[in-house]
Amino acid sequence: MNNTARIRETAAEIQSQLQALPIRNTPSVRAVMRAFSRALRSEDGHFVVQIAKVLRRGHGYWSVAYELIAAHQGAFRLLGERELEELGRGLDSWWSVDSFARTLSGPAWRERLVGDGLIDKWARSSDKWWRRAALVSTVALNVRSRGGKGDVARTLLVCRLLVDDHEDMVEKALSWALRELVVHDAEAVRDFIAQYEARLGSRVKREVGNKLSSGLKSPRKKRH
Repeated sequence: MNNTARIRETAAEIQSQLQALPIRNTPSVRAVMRAFSRALRSEDGHFVVQIAKVLRRGHGYWSVAYELIAAHQGAFRLLGERELEELGRGLDSWWSVDSFARTLSGPAWRERLVGDGLIDKWARSSDKWWRRAALVSTVALNVRSRGGKGDVARTLLVCRLLVDDHEDMVEKALSWALRELVVHDAEAVRDFIAQYEARLGSRVKREVGNKLSSGLKSPRKKRH
């Protein structure tokens, strides 16, 4: 069997097992993906990337495709500008953007597989979903549970580019990006809020202010 046939067969088998799940939720889907990730561990990275592309393009399994690449070191190390933009083509919802940016583009940027110029390009895009992807990509720089060690310079670089963008999905992502940075450098975030207070949306100021003062995005009101 040639590689093209094997790629299609493997993608179809993944789809079949996912569709056969009696309850399809995050734990059950991840259990299937862990099994396939183990089975594909010895395969060439290019092979795994092609399976992911078939799953995403042919079967509509966006997050599954992204997780498959992220779990295979050889496949992940192949990510560059062209590959990321192909895998992100057609992003059209907050969940698809967040899955892409947290799983692939953010980690690839953190590991210097792509440069700042790519994220800068997305931040200046006319497409709100690419602008959101630029901001959500900073999350991977800062979330410790996902390997983030904190990167004030690169995070604030993107935040500055989008400080005047009041599109709802972008503004929410700006708040998220700043809140994740609080853990690493609260003072830098305070300075950013102070500098751009007149230009920031009320949501950003409220949520980031809450994070700075209480450690929570939306602290519960005290009961009287």
